[in-house]
Amino acid sequence: MPAYKLARRKKVIDLNPVEVDVKHFEIIAVNGDSAEFCAQVSSGTYMRSLAHDLGHRLGCGAHLKQLRRTRVAEFQIEDAHSLEALGDAVRQGTVEAVVVHPRKLMPQFPCVTATDGLVALIRQGRSVNLPEYSKAAKVKVFQGQRDLIAVANRVAGTLFRPAIVFATEG
Repeated sequence: MPAYKLARRKKVIDLNPVEVDVKHFEIIAVNGDSAEFCAQVSSGTYMRSLAHDLGHRLGCGAHLKQLRRTRVAEFQIEDAHSLEALGDAVRQGTVEAVVVHPRKLMPQFPCVTATDGLVALIRQGRSVNLPEYSKAAKVKVFQGQRDLIAVANRVAGTLFRPAIVFATEG
């Protein structure tokens, strides 16, 4: 059970220390007993824990008042759009201009465009042969250039089984 659920149930929590990589840490501003900082950290780093630990080591205590992520994996704040902008794009029929192209998602997985026959099998959750991707552990499967239909795991050799199948419109 996650630690936050145990804490809400008033259970004693023993958390083991985890080493994290803080690649960059810069104090931007200090105002009274508050500080604003910018940090670049490794995946899985809990910024609230980092602030708490820093306050403890400084002997003054600390917590996060506000958290704003400016980058996660390949996504940067410059790529973000407000809900209003997304709503406007939906009304204007220009959604493709504001959303990330599906082929750019999960860049660590190769993309494969499936034939119509394979698409039908994949949508049913059936395993299919994808010989050109026999060395990949996972692949993103597309129908055409834009429609991401599944993420598939290699079972053995060239055989892939859909792990996630995305619903169709309608």
